[in-house]
Amino acid sequence: MNKAEGLKEIIAQRRSIFPKDYTDTEISQEILDEILHSATLAPNHKRTKPWRFKVFRGEEKAKLALEMQAIYKATQPEQLFLEKKYNDIGFKINKADSVVSIVVNFSGMVPEWEEIAAVSMAVQNMYLTCTANQIGCYWSSPKLVDHLKNSLSIEENQKCLGLFYLG
Repeated sequence: MNKAEGLKEIIAQRRSIFPKDYTDTEISQEILDEILHSATLAPNHKRTKPWRFKVFRGEEKAKLALEMQAIYKATQPEQLFLEKKYNDIGFKINKADSVVSIVVNFSGMVPEWEEIAAVSMAVQNMYLTCTANQIGCYWSSPKLVDHLKNSLSIEENQKCLGLFYLG
């Protein structure tokens, strides 16, 4: 198989795989580094490299799950609060081997949409690298991430675009 055929096959196989379907197999640090490195190869105008990723594993990931659940509970009116959704937030994060926050850094050098597009291409590279390594993944963008500014150390010129689950 030549490179183009291999690439087409990976693109065709790329799917969002959700945490309920993840196994307990640990993703090696080497593969995780490869996934993140592939993200940095995305095209970006004026080389602004607008992506900022933070990896959550182990105890940090468990803390993220508790924080996201607390945010949900604090931001939902009592009559709209759903116990199932609250539990699902924790389940998804804890079931994933790793969770990566996806943050865009607006440089001011190019239009904001170009930097969002560059970050999106970086995430697509992560998707394709996960597919090539038979790792399930998906990009989630719940409104709850707007409340993660402090824990993600998000600066004034940055915005969290969601979380990338791997497992």
